[in-house]
Amino acid sequence: MASRNTPALVSPDLQSFIRLLEARGELVRVSVPVDRDLEITEIADRLVKGGGPAVLFERVKGSDFPLVIGLLGTRERMALALGVDDLDDLAARVRHLMDLKGKGGLGGLLGNVGKLRDAMHLPPRRVRGGPAQEVIWTGDEVDLSRLPVLKCWPLDGGPFITLPLVISRDPETGERNMGMYRMQVMGRNVTGMHWQRHKTGTKHLEKARRLGQKLPVAVALGGDPALIYAATAPLPPIPGLDEFAVAGYLRGQRYPVTRGVTVDLDVPANAEFILEGYVDPAEDWAVEGPFGDHTGFYTLPDLYPRFRVTAITMRREPVYPATIVGRPPMEDAYLIEASERLFLPAAQTVLPEIVDYHMPPAGVAHNLVVVSIRKSYPGQAYKVANGLFGLGQMMFAKVIVVVDEGVKVNDFGAVWQEVAARAVPGRDTLISRGPVDVLDHSSRGWGYGGKLIIDATAKLPEEIGSSASSRETQGHGDRERGEPAFIPHAVTELPDFRGVLGQRQTPDGYWFVTFQKTEPQQTWALAEAFAAHPAARGIRHLLICDEQTDVEDQQDVWWTVLNNVDPERDVRQVGGLLVWDGARKLPAEGFVRQWPPKIGMSPEMQRRVDARWHLYGLPEQER
Repeated sequence: MASRNTPALVSPDLQSFIRLLEARGELVRVSVPVDRDLEITEIADRLVKGGGPAVLFERVKGSDFPLVIGLLGTRERMALALGVDDLDDLAARVRHLMDLKGKGGLGGLLGNVGKLRDAMHLPPRRVRGGPAQEVIWTGDEVDLSRLPVLKCWPLDGGPFITLPLVISRDPETGERNMGMYRMQVMGRNVTGMHWQRHKTGTKHLEKARRLGQKLPVAVALGGDPALIYAATAPLPPIPGLDEFAVAGYLRGQRYPVTRGVTVDLDVPANAEFILEGYVDPAEDWAVEGPFGDHTGFYTLPDLYPRFRVTAITMRREPVYPATIVGRPPMEDAYLIEASERLFLPAAQTVLPEIVDYHMPPAGVAHNLVVVSIRKSYPGQAYKVANGLFGLGQMMFAKVIVVVDEGVKVNDFGAVWQEVAARAVPGRDTLISRGPVDVLDHSSRGWGYGGKLIIDATAKLPEEIGSSASSRETQGHGDRERGEPAFIPHAVTELPDFRGVLGQRQTPDGYWFVTFQKTEPQQTWALAEAFAAHPAARGIRHLLICDEQTDVEDQQDVWWTVLNNVDPERDVRQVGGLLVWDGARKLPAEGFVRQWPPKIGMSPEMQRRVDARWHLYGLPEQER
């Protein structure tokens, strides 16, 4: 079901997509030997941040298999992988499928027949064998070190499989699940299984434990790019809707699956590799990590289940797929954007005033959600934000900013201009608490912390303390006639307070500060001093960060702050400012967990890649 302008894959699998990208000049082959430890990461990181091509590394040291990375590393490649001209087309397709009422008469009935035919592509199609089982390793042949598994970042606890499609089945209901969970290689035939507490795989494992059973698991590497995307998608709990179904709908044909060789599970018949095995709930968990995660910080070591590999099956000439995560923007930003587009119609069904929403890369998915609405009554921004907190994985959102329908939610600068202009600190901000991402290192507890709603919509009279009614002002374009407009003003002569390393005021009302934190509550003493200074008169937001932040880079400041705040503890009104404490938290401040470091490549590897860049044959401008 490719779009009119997007070329269809000859065979919807990884190698077909590689050939398509190469024909379009969006994939480059590197023929010189490269190291799986750090070197591939440094190359891929430079390319994805510069919008460069995907790369097929033909010779990875210590492995007989080539490695491909960056396949989905631009918005255009992500759309191409899903068979659409633009990611916005995904919303239109889902909206079309959801509207089964249609028009009356025979035309409307026939239209619904077409929609139902689309939906019939959902269930997978069972086949015998398949390319993924052309070669089979069992027993002593199983050796994960033969695969070109990456050690991505200097402090990683070992090599990690980063693009696995992990398949398990509910031992009681038979419901299937597929998810993407990183897997640290811990031996020839054992990995960690990063099933967090709220993940479906954890629920399957707990049921297996109660039943006294081992849990069969299969891990696919490769397959249709649509399936790789589907494994990351936040699917609603609808019976019969699983990742194979989503891939089938996106591709317009039923997904081919086959039975595993040593496990009774359906696996993608067109994958590059399949790892088969089990997780034994009776076995002690292993220490996994550290891992340079998608937040841009390291996830610290923790205990996770062990996955025991009983067989590895593969194509005769397979390609190992990989991705890297770290400081944004990264490849995962485009997977997230695809999910935004795919699930926008569902959000609009529950909250019809939503016009659009976006999770900017600086918010690494859950830290920041921007939503635009058609506003018609007081308090509607809070109604929408609280409604979003109750929708599936939106429950993990930390900061939700609500803007009017005319604001482009994917224009990062325009959004923060609206926040400064429309949201009065304290009056138009609301702090609560609830579930947060377990990777949030700043929260008050594991998976539990503060949340912030910012109402950056134009205010109705009731929302500014006016005695007038918004009903009296209907039809008037200027809703906020009852209060003076905020006029931002940046100054260049800034106070030289002790400990401050760098600072900058922006023309739209923000003050970015970095400092050397050495003592508890130092941020708030500094905030009081800044708020009392005359330079604060044209400012609404004060963002205070540690020394490893570039005040000249708005994205870097917001990425740091959004990662490092628990809004209930770290976002306060001080004078006329909303202060964001984006510095690390100290044990003396009651923070009981270890604070993780930011991800960064070693200078030695950066110099090595600089020196070898001419050998890779990659674009010089991405160097």
